[in-house]
Amino acid sequence: MEHTYKYIIVKTFGNKSSEFLKCLLIRRKVFIEEQCISEDIEVDDHDEHSYHYLLLINESNEKQIPIATGRWRITEKGIKLERFAVLKEYRNQGYGKHILDNILSDTIPFNKPIYLHSQETATNFYLKNGFTIEGESFLEANIKHYKMVYKSK
Repeated sequence: MEHTYKYIIVKTFGNKSSEFLKCLLIRRKVFIEEQCISEDIEVDDHDEHSYHYLLLINESNEKQIPIATGRWRITEKGIKLERFAVLKEYRNQGYGKHILDNILSDTIPFNKPIYLHSQETATNFYLKNGFTIEGESFLEANIKHYKMVYKSK
């Protein structure tokens, strides 16, 4: 199902902006409240050195609602995509793909390997969007994950 709202994506760096705080609210709802991940794991030192993306929908002429987020950072292995989250009531409407597409369009020009650790429930989403599974599953925050690497669409 495709979304019916107009949207914008805001990009920010680090953990000091008001946009970052909105990203964090989405992550808290999805990872800490829904999935019971410890706040110590979810809110990490990497936020300060990551690029954060926030998707807001225009529910009315004046009201923008933050509904999805994701981040990326440069590591010794390449570019790691992380913390993708869409609020429950907005899932399966194409918003996660918009965040992913924006991040990929900004990171592909670096010409470095792009990878992520996908929760098992999200692997099909990433497979459909140009990623392949690399290696065996592993536990991260007590949730089954797979390392996935971007190959292209």
